[in-house]
Amino acid sequence: MANSKKTSELIDAKTLEKIKSDLLKEKAQILKDLGDVSQKDSHDVDNRGSKFPEYGDKPDENAQEISEYSTSVVTEKVLDDTLEDIEKTLKRIDKGEYGSCKYCGEPINIKRLLARPTANSCVKCKTELQQNE
Repeated sequence: MANSKKTSELIDAKTLEKIKSDLLKEKAQILKDLGDVSQKDSHDVDNRGSKFPEYGDKPDENAQEISEYSTSVVTEKVLDDTLEDIEKTLKRIDKGEYGSCKYCGEPINIKRLLARPTANSCVKCKTELQQNE
């Protein structure tokens, strides 16, 4: 990775504070949403698992339970991944490393950061990565 510039060299303080504030709001909403789709589970790594709905014993009720549970598992995974991205981004902000591409060290375009605050790579590097997949 090339020399990365400090956040203060890339983004003005007001914009950075707005991004951080938006991320904290999104984090709070995700935690609330996770509470809605999951329940405490001492057997799971993060002490949380998807709730299994109980509608009854009839075949159509069982099918509905499985369908809803499957949706909850996928939703929980998406929320967990998004939460992880937000937490990593907040750490980069706190360390003063936010706004630099993790691959080339060049500044990430401010429009990209405003559109996708958890972005950790510039468009050029992201495009190259996607083409090599």
